[in-house]
Amino acid sequence: MTTAPAAEQQGYVLGRTTQEYDRVLAQARTWNRVTARLLDEVGVPPGAGCLDAGCGPGETMRMMADRVGPSGRVLGLDLDPAMADTTRTVLRREGYRQCDVRVHDLTEDAPVPGGPFDVVYARLLLFHLPQRVAVLRRLWDAVAPGGLLLVQDYDLRGAHTVPTLRSAEEVQRLLIEGMTAAGCDVTAGARLPVLFAQAGVGEPDGTDVSGQVEPLRTGRFILERTLGSILPVALARGITTESDAQAALAALDDDATRFPDVPLVWPLLIGAWKARSA
Repeated sequence: MTTAPAAEQQGYVLGRTTQEYDRVLAQARTWNRVTARLLDEVGVPPGAGCLDAGCGPGETMRMMADRVGPSGRVLGLDLDPAMADTTRTVLRREGYRQCDVRVHDLTEDAPVPGGPFDVVYARLLLFHLPQRVAVLRRLWDAVAPGGLLLVQDYDLRGAHTVPTLRSAEEVQRLLIEGMTAAGCDVTAGARLPVLFAQAGVGEPDGTDVSGQVEPLRTGRFILERTLGSILPVALARGITTESDAQAALAALDDDATRFPDVPLVWPLLIGAWKARSA
């Protein structure tokens, strides 16, 4: 019997390396404009208390802190102690004294610490968690009366090139099959209304669908880095071999050289939100 990689056993299948931290930071910054727009649409008032569940490098925490001001508070939760320490240090160094980060496993059968909150937010969290409905229920329970839950997550199926390139299709296949085998829901974003219903949140007050398009010459890096992070799981599950994976990456690099301006469409980032009755 093949043993699952340690990162998978801990509930995050993409690993905890320096390269993965850099990938997560780059990914977060790519979507910051979209998240900022949604935060402004749903409203984050001065003085509010906010939670960023699965805060990662703290990009959204910074945006929420700018909106709540020094009289508000922003708590980030992350499973990775090293990530939490780094994020806390960076935010404090930048002067965000209203921010704190705690190490917490949201899959544990326990209330979310620090609640209730006026705004509870999660981006690209449920995607990774087989216990996604239970986690979403806990996040909803942490919303104060009159407060708001806002979730953004991927539908990975949306990633593609125009025209279709076999190399990109193969890398996409490895990503989807590897993540699915590890318990991820690669359609989590599209299924947010269903997940809200299953968690007892109710029908979302609104939804949002956002995308990102860039040339293959630069966009290939998000595919390559994500495959590099999921590869240990894909190898352990027999989805690919080391030589086949390297061949897929080489083919993608070759196509990026030959067709640098081919558009690469990122996965769709889908949002949903719900206000709790006062």
